Amino acid sequence: MTGPIVLSAGGTGGHLFPAQALAGELHKRGHGIVVMTDARFTNYATSFPGARIETVPSAPLNSLLAPFKIAAGILLALAKLLRLKPSAVIGFGGYPSVPVMLAAVLGRFPTAIIEQNAVVGRANRLVMNHVRRVAAAFPIARFAPRDKSKIVLTGNPLRPEVIALWGAAYDRPSADGVLHLLVFGGSQGARALSEIVPAAAIRLPEALRSRLSIVQQCRPEDIEKVRALYAQSGIRAELRQFFTDLPERMARAQLVIGRSGAGTVAELMAIGRPAILVPLPYALDDNQAPNAEILARAGAGWMVAERDLGADRLAGMLVEIFSAPADLAARARRAHDLAIPGAAEKLADMVEELAQKHRSAA
Repeated sequence: MTGPIVLSAGGTGGHLFPAQALAGELHKRGHGIVVMTDARFTNYATSFPGARIETVPSAPLNSLLAPFKIAAGILLALAKLLRLKPSAVIGFGGYPSVPVMLAAVLGRFPTAIIEQNAVVGRANRLVMNHVRRVAAAFPIARFAPRDKSKIVLTGNPLRPEVIALWGAAYDRPSADGVLHLLVFGGSQGARALSEIVPAAAIRLPEALRSRLSIVQQCRPEDIEKVRALYAQSGIRAELRQFFTDLPERMARAQLVIGRSGAGTVAELMAIGRPAILVPLPYALDDNQAPNAEILARAGAGWMVAERDLGADRLAGMLVEIFSAPADLAARARRAHDLAIPGAAEKLADMVEELAQKHRSAA
């Protein structure tokens, strides 16, 4: 293989972290990397050291300008691909990947997409029947490609800082010890959790409330209100708009409350932590619920719809959960049992196989 590997991903952590993990593995194997996406990616360029960055126009699929921007993106991406002559083009979903992957199909380059969720996203659905491989982080629950033989179950490639904490020892709650609770709602925080979790915490019995130590991600506009609620109730809490060391925080937690994006669920499995998962109710195609169901069905956590999670219900759940430390530890083990090791390596193997078959055929 002489040409670089082109990776194309949307501008959120759920798409970029797996792309970062695969880029790192391919770089170790001596491959050149080109990241092709829209202009928003400039904020993440430092996460891909040594990679060449190419931008193409795109737009959200529900935008009025989408057909025109995607068409322009396809033309520009095709011109760039013909110049780069990549060994393979790999898409990670998100609307910025659409023009790149369609251009790669038109140019007859070896192609594959990575689907992080149990439900195939809309961007990937546009191209999945035209690419040569579909790598799945979880078994696909909905919207599988017509040719199911092209599906490869690889797991979700993880950041190095998560791999370093693979199966970290779980600190089972002791009778009178501190209870470490981590609350976050994805890269943009979650207003609902900033409202429900503090309201539930202040309803807990004093004997339990006094033991709580909460680490919580909040939106900027919510953080002072949440801080005041915890302070008034004497609850220890560390609040930030964003945690750069979230995997370490997850490893220290005895219970996690959060959304159920693919990256979150994969990291809970890798580290091995029980969680109350509240799927984002407005996610396209309700794609977070099947992710949460994987943990819930395995007895590794709990899934609760946001509409059903009031402060009283959450308070009752926390009392019951923290009163059964052996069950928490068992759920932590079950979560880790679901993890698929070596996802980045499996993906890199798939990419090299694709490129080699294409080269041999040529």
